[in-house]
Amino acid sequence: MPNPIDRSCLQQRRHQLAELIDDRVLLWSGSAVPRNFAANSFPFRASSHFLYLAGIPLQNAVLGLESGQLTLFMDDPPPEAILWHGPSPSRGDVAALIAAVTHYPLSALPSWAEDAATLPAPTLATRQEQTALLGRTLTEMGQGEQGVLVDPRDRQLAQAMVTLRLQQDQGAIEQLQEAAQVTVAAHLAGMQMSQPQSEAAVRAVIESVFSAHQCSTAYTSIVTVQGEILHHDRYTHSCCPGDLLLVDAGAETPYGWAADVTRTWPVSGQFSATQRHLYEIVLAAHDACIAEAAPGVEFRNLHLLAAHQITSGLVEVGILKGDPEELVERDAHTLFFPHGVGHLLGLDVHDMEDLGDLAGYAPGRQRCDRRGLRYLRLDRPLQPHMLVTIEPGFYQIPALLNDPELRRTYQDCVNWDRLVQFADVRGIRIEDDVLITETGCQILTSALPTTVDEITALLQD
Repeated sequence: MPNPIDRSCLQQRRHQLAELIDDRVLLWSGSAVPRNFAANSFPFRASSHFLYLAGIPLQNAVLGLESGQLTLFMDDPPPEAILWHGPSPSRGDVAALIAAVTHYPLSALPSWAEDAATLPAPTLATRQEQTALLGRTLTEMGQGEQGVLVDPRDRQLAQAMVTLRLQQDQGAIEQLQEAAQVTVAAHLAGMQMSQPQSEAAVRAVIESVFSAHQCSTAYTSIVTVQGEILHHDRYTHSCCPGDLLLVDAGAETPYGWAADVTRTWPVSGQFSATQRHLYEIVLAAHDACIAEAAPGVEFRNLHLLAAHQITSGLVEVGILKGDPEELVERDAHTLFFPHGVGHLLGLDVHDMEDLGDLAGYAPGRQRCDRRGLRYLRLDRPLQPHMLVTIEPGFYQIPALLNDPELRRTYQDCVNWDRLVQFADVRGIRIEDDVLITETGCQILTSALPTTVDEITALLQD
């Protein structure tokens, strides 16, 4: 397998990590997980931390790092493997490809593991291997958690990896641009389908473009006329005139780098007047956030900017009542825009969230219980070469709008009779991948239209 990232880039990452941590480091790639029996597995996805230093998705491999020098631990394929999988490179060939200075079989790991730092592998079976070898428990970190790793060596390694991966190097940016380009092509193919009949058919077209470029899905694609379901993962509905179709789908390159893009468009090719009103409110929030994205800007402030834009728009169309600034302070906007405005993007679609909030939240910060901020995935000042998503939305979620307590809290804020007139809008989200530059930002997915006129022209082409 060729390595698309220059070996000097990989070596630089290893030396930078060695400058941040004195201990030996061991990182496991993981192994494929069986679907229903051992020989029938889910597609393999290597640990992102492993991929960051190795560059290629090796299975059943471990990287050892000491003083910036890489050691590969991996067994040669058994002789019978050639029958089922064809010729495979030897361990020595792989070591040369990734510029490892030495290489050993996995049986040599115990002699190297003493006092080594590590990060939990994504699968339970591999974490159990790590625990047995290192003699300590590795806790899988969850959203909203910081500092869950018990061993100080592991905590230091986690922080060092966050420091490196927050800002993308040139090798990463090239991969992320590729993922973005493939994703744009896939969305365009989905939007230009002739008379889409079903969610499943649109999904098939989009994901076929991923496959044609040897990419996989970076996450489970969302292709739905039920846009109010934020992470809808089923494709059972027909696409009917009058429906808005929300598509949130991103490609992942063969080397693990992700894109994350959402567009919403009318199945009939034309927005209704109410759909257009609300779409343009969401687009105004999207555009305002991107216009402000630059080094030093607090991502939390971008989120609040989106909240103000959406709230002001909803006041203008008569859905919300009152002063927009006061409504945002009361979190009234969360009835219609309950999630954060974006997140980190890189080797993971929600980059480094396997480390809890260690990457998403700056040191000393933690999640709060405020309704308007509780789902914020990123609370840091932006830095050059950081890649983030910008994804405001508007949703009519029955569980929120019909909640008795919320209706009491916001009874003076919402014109419920006016809201009924927008019943043909279930969910709208517009999402782009934005690279922070030295002076501002670059939209990696800018080739995919966002304005009403561009979208309707594309649909009717």
